Amino acid sequence: MSHASTTADEILLCARSLIVEGGYNGFSYADISKVVGIRNASIHHHFPGKADLVRTLVARYRQEAETGLAELDRQIADPAERLRAYIGYWEACIADASAPFCICALLASQLPVLPEPVAVEVRAHFRMLSAWLRAVLEDGAGQGRLRLSGAADAEAELFMATVHGAMLSARAYGEPGMFGAVTRPLLERLLA
Repeated sequence: MSHASTTADEILLCARSLIVEGGYNGFSYADISKVVGIRNASIHHHFPGKADLVRTLVARYRQEAETGLAELDRQIADPAERLRAYIGYWEACIADASAPFCICALLASQLPVLPEPVAVEVRAHFRMLSAWLRAVLEDGAGQGRLRLSGAADAEAELFMATVHGAMLSARAYGEPGMFGAVTRPLLERLLA
């Protein structure tokens, strides 16, 4: 979605930024129509309801994340450096405000009010990210590059929660540097 080429892509890109700003209930089709310059009926043509729109958005977001993580796996052999690159990606996005928050982390905080099809996609994103982190941590422990203090699946959840918590802290304090202040000790603890 980095290059909106269709009306549906423009709608999704707009919805993504509105969700980051205000969450699931923080925007309406009227907000999107103003930004994209189309009528509400045009949005309904592509996405009959808000749940359809956000479900599609989260599914695409997860696909983008899977592609990005697979690229890290291909380009960086050292598991410790893969984790560093993952954190570095978010640190840069938060610093330049290009993607200041993982939309799935934000939406996860709203699970009780999300429509079930959206909640299913959010959970799928978490499972995908956790599986990738577990694999990287196991690889790093096997190579002697990372030191785990518990089971890899628990360490993966801890890593993910710390990264998402660091996003919250950076937002709460209005200080992008807070993300690195929270995540650096995590990496230092893991390095063997």
